Order: sequence, then C-alpha cells, then structure tokens
Amino acid sequence: MEDTDVTWIEPLGAPLHGSTRVPGDKSISHRAVLFSAMAEGTSRVSGVLDSQDVRSTIKCVQLLGAKVNLEKQVDGSLSGGITGWGDRGPEQPDQELNCGNSGTTARLLMGVLAPWDIRATITGDASLCRRPMRRITAPLMKMGAHFEPAGQETLPLVEEGNRHLKAIEYDAPMASAQLKTAILLAGLGAAGTTTVNEPSASRNHTELMLPEYGATTTAGNLTASVEGPTTLQASEVTVPGDPSSAAFLVCAAMLIPGSEIQIEQVSLNTARVGFVRTLERMGAEVSVSSTGLSGKEPYGTISALYTADLHGCEVPADKIASEVDEIPVLSLVAARAKGITVFRQVSELKVKETNRLAAVIEGLAQIGVDAWEDGDDLFIEGQPDLVIPDDVVFDSKKDHRLAMTWALAGLCGKKRVGVKNFDSVKVSFPAFLAQIAGLSR
Repeated sequence: MEDTDVTWIEPLGAPLHGSTRVPGDKSISHRAVLFSAMAEGTSRVSGVLDSQDVRSTIKCVQLLGAKVNLEKQVDGSLSGGITGWGDRGPEQPDQELNCGNSGTTARLLMGVLAPWDIRATITGDASLCRRPMRRITAPLMKMGAHFEPAGQETLPLVEEGNRHLKAIEYDAPMASAQLKTAILLAGLGAAGTTTVNEPSASRNHTELMLPEYGATTTAGNLTASVEGPTTLQASEVTVPGDPSSAAFLVCAAMLIPGSEIQIEQVSLNTARVGFVRTLERMGAEVSVSSTGLSGKEPYGTISALYTADLHGCEVPADKIASEVDEIPVLSLVAARAKGITVFRQVSELKVKETNRLAAVIEGLAQIGVDAWEDGDDLFIEGQPDLVIPDDVVFDSKKDHRLAMTWALAGLCGKKRVGVKNFDSVKVSFPAFLAQIAGLSR
C-alpha cells in the first residue's frame, strides 16, 4: 500500500515549448501588502501572489486594522484595494499574529510593530517556530522595542513596541533582506536616520518600493537608510512574476532535450536573478531581456533552451544571496553537469524552512549523485548520463522549494518519482504542476 502522503510524479514525456508567465513575486507581494497596510489612504495593488505565505501576511495586517479588499483574478493573482492604518497606527490585535510558514511575514512584522504602543504575540507553524529570530530582535531592541521571553531565539515571541524608538546605524552580521527590511520599517517610526550596512548585497525590493509610498530613502551597494518619523502614503503597485518560481521552469528546460521556453513579465531585479548567471557559467543557453519597469522594479523575459553539454562551475560566496532560494534546483542541474559544482558559503540554507543543505545532499544521494558539505561549502559531482532508479521517494521536509526540485527529477527524467508532502508547493507556486504540464507538448 502506497504512502498517502506521497505524490507520484510522472515524466513529462515531451519537450517544453512556448511562452508563459509565473505567479507574482512572493517577496514583492509581501511588501506590497505590508506597506499598503502601513500607509495613509487606499492603495491599489495588482498581480499579488495568491499563496499560503502571502495569505498569512494578509491575515496579520487585517488583525492589525488594515482593510484588505483583494479579489482573485482570471490568472490566479490577487488585485484590489488595501486601506491602511496610516497616522493612527495599527490596532491592538485580539489574537495571536500567526504567520504560518512565512519567515518574511514574521520578521517584517517585527519591524512594522516596533514604533507603536501595542503588545502582540507573533507565532507560526512548527517549522517557522524553529527558525532564528534573534538576528531581527537584537537590532530592534537596540532601537527600543521589547521582546518576551527575554533572550529567546525563536517564535512564539511577544513584542511590545515603543513610540520613542531610536534611529540607529547597524552593521548586519549577514546579508539578509528580511533583517534589513525589519530595521528600515522600524526606522520609519524613529526620529532621524536609520541605516543598515551589509557585508554583501541582499535583495533590495524594500529600498525600491518605499519611495513609491513616499518614504525618503538612500541606498548604495551595501547600505540602505530611511528618514523618520514618516507616514507612508497610499500608492499603486503592480507585482511582476517571481524569478524564484521561474527558475524551476528554466531548469526544467535545461534538462529536457528539445525544450525552448520564454517566461514573460518576470522580475529581473539583479538581486534576484543570480541563478541565470550561474546557469550561464555552466554553459546553459539562457538569457534575459528587459521590457519595462513596475515602479522601480525591472521586469522582462527569461529565455531558456535545452543545453546538452552543461559543466560544473564555482559560485562564489558574494553571489549566493542573489540565488539562495534557487540553490536546491540548481543542485539538480549540477547533478547532470560534467564535473564538480561548488556553492561557496551556503550556511544560510541550514536555517530555511528546513535544513536545505542537508536535504539536498540526502536527496541527491538517493539518485546516486555524490554531494557533500565541506565547511559551509556545497560540492556536487555531476553525472551527465545520470539514470534515476525506479520508484525513488524523496522527502520534501514540507519545504516548497524542495518539493518542486524533487518533482523535477521525475518530470525531467524517464522514471516516476514520489515526493512526500508535495502540497507544500502551495506556499509559493500552487499551480506548479499544471503550468509545467501546459508547456509540454
């Protein structure tokens, strides 16, 4: 009797062809909802990703007093109006702020709430309650926010804000857009200039979007600042397609002979398309073409063509932040490339929805591919003639990126594979299987 938690993924059996779009960018969707909830007036947002993570953000801002009127569109996205709390500030919630599986929701909310005299419990599912939060609470405490229990590293946490928050200059110990954003959002309620300095570049969606809501920001290569106190003003935001979701379709095209696809209206933010540069270094025929701007966010088309002779490459540490979410699926491509691929300094993978570093090594071992960790580096020895054994069952660890990665092992191969808890794809790409099947003909 087969495990009822296992979804069996059959090979596609035909190349991928044609043009498609992917769901809205998850990072930008979170910010569009949060910033609109903070703003004075009614913002109009469109292209918002309808996923469990973004729904968690929507529910939390509603509990804090924002009025959210988003409706499902024909393409599956959410569009409509969000009326924020503006100058009056968020309301005291009458229940816990449950962030589900969404680290972005939890960490950014901490910054949102820091400048206000309210007391809120922030929690999440079992996975989120294992993820590190001290990196966020430590700088917010320097600014004057309070967290209980004192010294606790993980959720659930009770946050008590402070109307007299202090502006700070903070040297971040790691490149993290969530950390940076939490501090900057708190800085909107502090008198003076709040600055975050990073050791290497992280996603810059916050710095690009806040001025659209009337905030005064400055940003350099490794630094970002906001001026406070300030109240955000309603704006209009169109969310482009998510490059992290696009990466799975691009990598599928790399692995299925005869494939040629284009993914349109996807974010081409340089902090998000590092996976394209890595594929180029592996010899892949992949390219990007910018077609416009959504606010200050560039978008355009990613084109991908099956490439027979991929080779291993080295991804340096300073490039990891721009492709950290894509490393699992890039690892699957590396498993079919000639030679060894090295991802340098990938310890951040250990504190994602699960320990993705260990999970990638474990999953590749199941199909006979040697992969190992040395220090904080990931090594993968590729096999161009890789043959996947019969009826392999991968454990997604309830992690959406892993679920889609291991599904590709079946979709792009000649044998079916099983994926435990495949439903976790609902976190970011609910229609993943249907969309990739639509390109195969």
